[in-house]
Amino acid sequence: MLLTDGGEPLADAASAARWTVEQVLALAPDDASRKAGNKLAAAGSWSETGCEATGAVWGLCKGSGSKPYRTVVDTTGPAYKCSCPSRKFPCKHALGLLLLRAADEAAVPAGSPPDWAREWLTGRRARAEAKARPAGGDGASGPADPEAARKRAEKRAERIGGGARELEQRLTDLLRGGLAAAEQAGYGLWEETAARMVDAQAPGLAGRVRELGAVPASGPGWPVRLLEECALLHLLDSAWLGRDRLPPSLAATVRTRVGLPASPEGPPVRDRWLVLAQYDTPEGKIVTRRIWLYGEESGRTALLLSFGAAGRSPAQALPVGVTIDAGLTPHPGSGQLRAELGERFGVPEPAVAPPPGVTVTEAIAAYGRALGDDPWAESWPVVLRDVIPVPSPDGWQLVDAEGREALPVAPAALNRPSLWKLVAVSGGTPLTVFGECGHRGFDPLAAWAAGAAAGGAVVAGSAGRGASGTSAGSVAAAPTAVDASLSRAGAGVSVPIPPGGVETVTLI
Repeated sequence: MLLTDGGEPLADAASAARWTVEQVLALAPDDASRKAGNKLAAAGSWSETGCEATGAVWGLCKGSGSKPYRTVVDTTGPAYKCSCPSRKFPCKHALGLLLLRAADEAAVPAGSPPDWAREWLTGRRARAEAKARPAGGDGASGPADPEAARKRAEKRAERIGGGARELEQRLTDLLRGGLAAAEQAGYGLWEETAARMVDAQAPGLAGRVRELGAVPASGPGWPVRLLEECALLHLLDSAWLGRDRLPPSLAATVRTRVGLPASPEGPPVRDRWLVLAQYDTPEGKIVTRRIWLYGEESGRTALLLSFGAAGRSPAQALPVGVTIDAGLTPHPGSGQLRAELGERFGVPEPAVAPPPGVTVTEAIAAYGRALGDDPWAESWPVVLRDVIPVPSPDGWQLVDAEGREALPVAPAALNRPSLWKLVAVSGGTPLTVFGECGHRGFDPLAAWAAGAAAGGAVVAGSAGRGASGTSAGSVAAAPTAVDASLSRAGAGVSVPIPPGGVETVTLI
């Protein structure tokens, strides 16, 4: 039996928002699961379906055996349970059930859960209550020995220091022999050096060394890029070896960059957090999931990180386009973007407006300030307002509505199929776009069409191309039926507009 616990249920009995098709697809662990879930999003595959206002959805799905698969989803987690043998979370049956409800609300009517679904839901609520109660005072499990922990930390710091000094010698030898030697040596020497950094318990340094090994094969201009990366790696080595002289926030950043784990600190920040984007990145034998949030009251942007083993998606997942009332505890460091999701209050609700944006100049300045705090930052999250995706000789750009400023779209984003969806949504009109602004350009992750704040369309995703030729009169134009049709055509599915919210289309 497949059972996942991706977060505890909420005690609040308020009505949970019905997810859209794109929000459901964003939770799929891979493309194969999306395709399989789409095939099961038909009423003929299901029986005894139902849902509760608190976020529970259940149903029986016909399978190859004599007994149907029992599937239940708690959308407030979200968490899933299915009697199928799949090891994917969520499985295709959970995706198919949620897609069926998203496309046709009448196909999953309100009701009371059957015994098999109620048993699981009740167990989740009991675990949530037990987790909320203070720990007992029987003293069965005492606190960890702080002196032993200090000694372990000192030994690891010594090993990392040895690895940093060895890496410095490797960089010195490279520069003394000339950068051309890096191309002749091949990738094996870099991989051997990376393995030494792993032995030194510095996975952050190992990852950067592996990136160095790939630079000579990256095309014309690689010596310049290699020199730049060597300089950043030298800076990180020097910062680690002299970390005692650094300000506390920068020292925390250096510890994180070399690969030391950090725990969240300080009181949680409670806010209404808008889920801006979610995407997975394979990194060796693990998969890293990044979830971007924006606090409506605090104005803070936060990053949730979770990890999964190869072949399995991380457990933490949030549907893009919803707002959650929750507390977030930030991690230490200069940027303090990463945070841990804590207690949630109430149920997720549809987003009613996009976050406020900045100009292109302000976005570049924000990235510059971030580099001052963290020189190894690849990018910085920003929201651009009133920009139009237009083609350029070298790719694509996001140009402001007045045509005075522009940011190039990052090369990695140009190869995504979802790039063209932004063209359909924009239709030549300005957009509000959220993404990561870095030295390679701007990587779009979410976009809101003109008029979204007044209840228009919203598109969340990863890459966009657009058309030029916007007139001044079209800047303030509200989305029309044509805009909505273009949005749905780009998604390939009919997406319902959640009550009281804006239409959300996920591209990632």
